[in-house]
Amino acid sequence: MCIQYRKRNIFYKKNKEETSANTTPLLVFTTFIIVSASFTFGVALGYTAGTMSSIMEDLDLSIAQFSVFGSLLTFGGMIGAIFSAKSADAFGRKMTLWLAEGFCISGWLAIALAKNVIWLDLGRFFVGIGVGLISYVIPVYIAEITPKNVRGTFTFSNQTLTSSGIIPCLIQFFGLFFIPESPRWLAREGGDEECKVVLQKLRGKEANVMKETREIMICVDATANVSMGSLFKKKYTRQLTIGVGLMLLQQLSGSAGISYYAGSIFELAGFPSRIGMTVLSLVVVPKAILGLILVERWGRRPLLMVSALGLCLSCIFLALSFGLKGVPGFVNFTPTMAFIGVLTFNMMFAAGLGALPWIIMSEIFPMDMKAVAGSLVAITNWFTGWIVSYCFNFMLIWSQSGTFSIFAMISGLTILFAWCLVPETRGLSLEEIQLPHAILS
Repeated sequence: MCIQYRKRNIFYKKNKEETSANTTPLLVFTTFIIVSASFTFGVALGYTAGTMSSIMEDLDLSIAQFSVFGSLLTFGGMIGAIFSAKSADAFGRKMTLWLAEGFCISGWLAIALAKNVIWLDLGRFFVGIGVGLISYVIPVYIAEITPKNVRGTFTFSNQTLTSSGIIPCLIQFFGLFFIPESPRWLAREGGDEECKVVLQKLRGKEANVMKETREIMICVDATANVSMGSLFKKKYTRQLTIGVGLMLLQQLSGSAGISYYAGSIFELAGFPSRIGMTVLSLVVVPKAILGLILVERWGRRPLLMVSALGLCLSCIFLALSFGLKGVPGFVNFTPTMAFIGVLTFNMMFAAGLGALPWIIMSEIFPMDMKAVAGSLVAITNWFTGWIVSYCFNFMLIWSQSGTFSIFAMISGLTILFAWCLVPETRGLSLEEIQLPHAILS
């Protein structure tokens, strides 16, 4: 039976102490610096999409060798994810982002200066470690500094820039000198007054931050005794199921394979790869902006289900295009069907399932459980992505229509999962979501 949730504030009665929801210049600047690294994430994800044939030809690589190269990003991401949450808790969000940029800059330099496949692989692995660190820290950092009415939009900006190298790495590296640490991390480390000062800067001079500061302190105190063993206690079963489940479903939908190898899909379908990749490049930002607009208007849960439905239909379309390939009467249509399927898949993924699991993950876990829970969730995402990205080309050799049929079924399961288990967190503060007896308890 599906579990029903109510959106409610159970902690404080409405009063005149409501925190101002002003979007201040410092908040916008801080968010911009935080998400700058998402350019690197996006470039890394799409790097193999249009280069598979040329790289294999230039370096005389087999399918297995190129699959290793393509999957090294996700393998490195898994390594980065193991340490990301612990590092963010121990050293702070800013210091962890500096560490991530060190790996990303080193990786892109190795790729740019590579003379053989070893340096290419090493560079991609280093970039993977960097984006593995980034993938956890960015949504958590943004969620912790933004007011509840714009939290989803600001966190979704991460996906917008992911959909759009080294220059953004440098922008973030130096920009981190000018932005504040997360107020919730400061509160956790005992900096009560520092927490209040940072909140005042982020919300504006005229904002009343007393209520928000008090909520943060109450939440930090309530979760102070959470340990690694607490993660597997019954009261956290739902959070863990939602966090891990969404990451599994996101990757098992085929997103890594279709994103990494879009060019080869076009070639197999008989559609001009250059045209297909050009169109995908032109729509990367608009498709993510769609999710940016809808995440606070529709809410997380409805947008997640609509996105999963779009992925399901796209994969069905792709399965049909390959299933009907060579059938008289359909020869002229199947290449275009495959192109529409890939284009729609990428658009619907960026508009919802690409960012929402990370947004929801950053919201549902209590402050002192974020490290171990965040690491587990991020590792699940990257490990599953590594398996999918490595196996994808072999799956296409096995059965092209069968591969996309499997992805369609998994996307269908995602709709059911979201309907039954995922709560709506739009309009609620992190403290309202995370405290005992909140919507997830």
